[in-house]
Amino acid sequence: MTVITPEAVDTSAPPPRATRARLIAVLAIAVTCVALLVILSSIVGTRMLSPTDLWKAITAFDPTDDAHLLLMNRRLPRAVLALLVGAALGAAGVVMQSLTRNPIAEPGLLGVNAGAAVGVAASVALVGIVAPVAYFGAALVGAAVAGALVMMLGGARRGSDPVRLVLAGAALSVVLGALAQIIIVNGDEQVFDRYRAWAVGSLAGRDLEVLAPTAILVGIGLVMALLLSRALDAASLGPETARALGIRPAVVWSVAGLAVVVLAGGATAAAGPIAFVGLTAPHVARLLVGSDHHRMLPTAMMLGAALVLVADVLGRVVAPPGEVGVGIMVAILGGPFFVALVRRRRLAPL
Repeated sequence: MTVITPEAVDTSAPPPRATRARLIAVLAIAVTCVALLVILSSIVGTRMLSPTDLWKAITAFDPTDDAHLLLMNRRLPRAVLALLVGAALGAAGVVMQSLTRNPIAEPGLLGVNAGAAVGVAASVALVGIVAPVAYFGAALVGAAVAGALVMMLGGARRGSDPVRLVLAGAALSVVLGALAQIIIVNGDEQVFDRYRAWAVGSLAGRDLEVLAPTAILVGIGLVMALLLSRALDAASLGPETARALGIRPAVVWSVAGLAVVVLAGGATAAAGPIAFVGLTAPHVARLLVGSDHHRMLPTAMMLGAALVLVADVLGRVVAPPGEVGVGIMVAILGGPFFVALVRRRRLAPL
């Protein structure tokens, strides 16, 4: 007979009620912060507005009021787009790290950034597009094709093969990046300027034409990721254990990869390549609420949204009357933060 001593009992894990209470508290704080940041993003800019202006524009819109037109056509759609982009990248980062079982994986490993860059470069140089909504379509097609190629080369049909997936993504990203550079270098100055405006990562000039398709894509991707949370928990234990629990690793991999492509592709198409959100948000979420995906995913979504909103607001005020692209500001904020996180404590295990 085995005797279980008090020393043999693992008391490190919090009880379920405590875990749920912690999750509710973290999400409540995160949602409140995101809501306040959306308000701040809507009123801060070259022309400063007030929360009262925002409230009146929403509840009693006056088409003859310049402030109402600015808020409803530019500021508020931009704030919502920043929220969607951050949430998408945060969730995609969680799924990508789970797929590869790699704590430094991020959505760009599936080649979506490089594919989107080729799509934008080709459309600018060959077609001469200038509208943000046209950038969105071209980038989305490029991201989808690149993601599908990486998943096929990475052996998604055979199930879990993290090393092969990472190698396939890295190799294809290099090839596509070189192709984008060739297209841009051989174009004229206007082609370079248009591509650069997208490549730095920016939310400026995005309106309802970009917001609507982004919201649809990100919504689909988030639903897919949340529905996969339990399967990802099982798949992270290894293919043999997952099969014993009734999970088919190949199916989980394929659907999860599709979710990453939809989320990261939609976000990149809308705002350009934005780094560190899909890398930092999952780690902070894991430290706050643990490694269960049904808790980590919504937390990472809120953290990613908050990071992009903060970066977008700061980008408008650090260099008036111009602004710094959100992609640059996220790198400035997220890079040192992630380095500090790594130096101060070990990364939470997957």
